Amino acid sequence: MKFDKINRRSFIKSSAVAGAGLALPTIFTSSARAYLNEPKGSTVKLGFNVPQTGPYAAEGMDELRAQQLAVEHLNGEGDGGMMNTFSSKTLKGNGILGKKVEFVSGDTQTKSDAARASARSMIEKDGVVMINGGSSSGVAVAVQGLCQEAGIIFMAGLTHSNDTTGKDRKANGFRHFFDAYMSGAALAPVLAKAYGTDRKFYMLTSDYTWGWTQADSMKTFLEEKGWDMIKDVRTPVGAGDFSSYITPVLQSGADVLILNHYGGDMINSLTQSVQFGLRDKQANGKNFEIVVPLYSELMAEGAGDNIKGVYGSMNWNWQLDNPGTKAFVKSFGEKYGAPPSNSAQTCYVQTLLYADAVERAGTFDPCGVVAALEENTGSIAGIDSPSNKGFMFDGMGTGKTMYRSADHQCFKDVLVMKGKESPTNKYDILEIVETTPVSNVWYEPDNEMFGGKDASLGKCNSGA
Repeated sequence: MKFDKINRRSFIKSSAVAGAGLALPTIFTSSARAYLNEPKGSTVKLGFNVPQTGPYAAEGMDELRAQQLAVEHLNGEGDGGMMNTFSSKTLKGNGILGKKVEFVSGDTQTKSDAARASARSMIEKDGVVMINGGSSSGVAVAVQGLCQEAGIIFMAGLTHSNDTTGKDRKANGFRHFFDAYMSGAALAPVLAKAYGTDRKFYMLTSDYTWGWTQADSMKTFLEEKGWDMIKDVRTPVGAGDFSSYITPVLQSGADVLILNHYGGDMINSLTQSVQFGLRDKQANGKNFEIVVPLYSELMAEGAGDNIKGVYGSMNWNWQLDNPGTKAFVKSFGEKYGAPPSNSAQTCYVQTLLYADAVERAGTFDPCGVVAALEENTGSIAGIDSPSNKGFMFDGMGTGKTMYRSADHQCFKDVLVMKGKESPTNKYDILEIVETTPVSNVWYEPDNEMFGGKDASLGKCNSGA
């Protein structure tokens, strides 16, 4: 059943009790409904949909902290954070188009069904004009699809699957975070240099869209460097105990274990791998190594000493030396007493990018926002491609960045990280070993890993 039919039925039901003081949705309060949830009063409401329980809860709660901070800055509270460094200067701290920003939050539970139910409630009951959140690509893909049906903008938070802006891309959806392909492209050369080209690897992979595309990406780029895959074993999200999956690795003939896990799952699988003595062993005459392709500060903190010397990749890190990063770290640290994670940074940035697009478009109409975020304001230097065009911006912590109009994917440099051998405090646990230039992780919108020539954004939906 299409969202619009469900939505209309719930709206009709609500109209029957309007006399009791319930606010009517736009469809009944406007004689010419321009778009869904058009804000009529002095406020506008955003929806923040993150995992507050489940294996990715730590990431989700940090995202929510950043989202709340972004709302404060948009409303002129606090020091303004990255609004002071953002290359676009439309945001003035007086809300969005002069309307004070409010928000509602939901718990995705790291489950697609729960996330869709939460998002639907935000749209139908709370009247949000935009939803921001993630921490699971399965959740992000599901909610993005719902927002497309409903006519709401989805500004994805932490979602790393190739599918989010690949085969499941949508006109109403936008991703600032990097993807699995970019992690593979950035990590493989570093791993080959550190460990040699004659390696055999075994993968444990989260059994959903992110894990699948992360495993495919690592396999593709590592085999290009001469590595051989022994086996890729799928594991359920939230498994907790990975011992039964780790034991076979010891007899597999592999000398590298790649953990395509995230959040609490990564903490558990890495900790148990170290407890099983993998890092103290040799295989094929080489020291056994462990790789975690997608890193986060919160995961590294949870894994403790087990993270030392382990390579991974990140979208952003609080140690970067640029004005945007410094401004955000200062604001976040003063409010919450700790540096922000890279999932927090992407949610904060996405909230500001949405507000900026509304200001530039002069409307909350989703199709106007889509046009503003697709606006061709420049291209990335050194890349000769007809798809190298989109909305260029800077000052948000990751250098010059482009929202590519063809697939709504952000392109920027990628960080290769390593667990620090001698940390000085509990936050000084990762070091940046390489900044991979965007030109090295670039791909075309019709790349086969992203749905090939059949992948399409479709048309924007305003909910009208």
